[in-house]
Amino acid sequence: MEVLQNVHSYLAYVALAVLFIAVANAILGLVQNRMFTLEKDFRISLFTLIISHLQLILGIVLYFVSTSGFKAIQAVGMGTISQNPAARLLALEHPLINIIAVVLITVGWSRHKKYMEGKKKFRSIAIFYGLGLLLILSRIPWGQWLG
Repeated sequence: MEVLQNVHSYLAYVALAVLFIAVANAILGLVQNRMFTLEKDFRISLFTLIISHLQLILGIVLYFVSTSGFKAIQAVGMGTISQNPAARLLALEHPLINIIAVVLITVGWSRHKKYMEGKKKFRSIAIFYGLGLLLILSRIPWGQWLG
């Protein structure tokens, strides 16, 4: 389980980096009124989508096998978890908010495919990937992650 925790933690750095790059690329593409290219823009966005989903899958597996996720809720109950901010972050807020973030990223990916115009593609990715990035940043257990 420790290996899974380490993979999830280290992959988080990659996921955040590519998500930041995808959002920055989309904002620059929007501001510069560039064409949306398959060679660069599509690949950055797709790679970000894949890494985000991979990180989510690892997180879900970890949630059910670790002692700080589902097992903690079963052991002490929802009331006890809700009263402890650190436990609530790990057992409830982090998983739920990150699922919502990956859903937003997926929506941004799906919406961008509907458009032919580069500006609309970049706008879709910038908004939805950007919201996903903000949500993820808001619920990272910084004390454990950086400590």
